Amino acid sequence: MKPQQTILTLCMTCVLALGAGCSSEPPAKPPEAAQKPVVPAVPAELQGAAAAVLGDDAEVLVYGDLAKTGNQQVLAINRVKKTPENTVPGILLTRASILSQQDGKWSELLHVDEHLKNGNGFLAATPVAPVTGWRLQYEQHAEKGLQLYFTPLQQPAGGTLQTIGVRWNPKVKRYQSLDRTYEHFLGEALMLEKVKTYLR
Repeated sequence: MKPQQTILTLCMTCVLALGAGCSSEPPAKPPEAAQKPVVPAVPAELQGAAAAVLGDDAEVLVYGDLAKTGNQQVLAINRVKKTPENTVPGILLTRASILSQQDGKWSELLHVDEHLKNGNGFLAATPVAPVTGWRLQYEQHAEKGLQLYFTPLQQPAGGTLQTIGVRWNPKVKRYQSLDRTYEHFLGEALMLEKVKTYLR
């Protein structure tokens, strides 16, 4: 075979091979990218319980067996509408509530507005002067359950700017504030004026 014929044959073979590789069908679609898991919405019953106490703008932060008692609990808040200047980032709120469901009924175990309160009164360490906003941090311990840390957004009148720890006390079966080491529980006072006396 002459060299010209050899080159021509090779060219024709390449053209035929390229033509065979072309198709009128669209190329196969690449596998779809893995989708991010969808965070489940808060169950309607829990959102409804939170809204009953804190209104329609209630936001459920966490729910489950928060106090390790076997009962469903909900931590809900009302967020601060406008962040004050020079405020440390975090969960800023005007009100908060911990609700518990037992025997199909909801009850409020902790209420935070201008003060920190449970069913027995004002928690020790709560400022006597009203607090208009709080910064909340929380963590969940496998054994102790939910632990909360409330810090006033502004220094209370006549008081100091300190963080107040709150946790479920299994001995008395209610949420109570903690001392400054966050280890020992403090009690409650029926009247705000007695909170200072209690802390002395």
